[in-house]
Amino acid sequence: MALILIIDDETEIREVLRQILERAGYEVMEASDGREGINLYRERQADLIITDIVMPKKDGLETITDLRIEFPGSKIIAISGGGRLDPKPYLELAEGFGADRLLTKPFGHEELLEAVQDLLGRSDT
Repeated sequence: MALILIIDDETEIREVLRQILERAGYEVMEASDGREGINLYRERQADLIITDIVMPKKDGLETITDLRIEFPGSKIIAISGGGRLDPKPYLELAEGFGADRLLTKPFGHEELLEAVQDLLGRSDT
């Protein structure tokens, strides 16, 4: 069973993502910001990381950068609703910083699972 780390400062978003992923057969860990997420990843390396971009303490761009330096082979999906702004510039930056896939909030269950399966190479869920 693949392990996925969700990093998002919004509890409700983490809970919804957890439910979708667990129903699809994945194991899930959660962190409320990039600092906590990287610390969790150091303790137990997940097969995939899903990180929000706009977060307090350590945002998603810093998180992606740090992960790419310390764990260059990590698989990362960047998600963003853009806060008060259009999410496209944030996601374009995330791609430049090393995110493997980009999802604009809100996104559907199928879109999420397709991105996860694509990065993990699974087609059985």
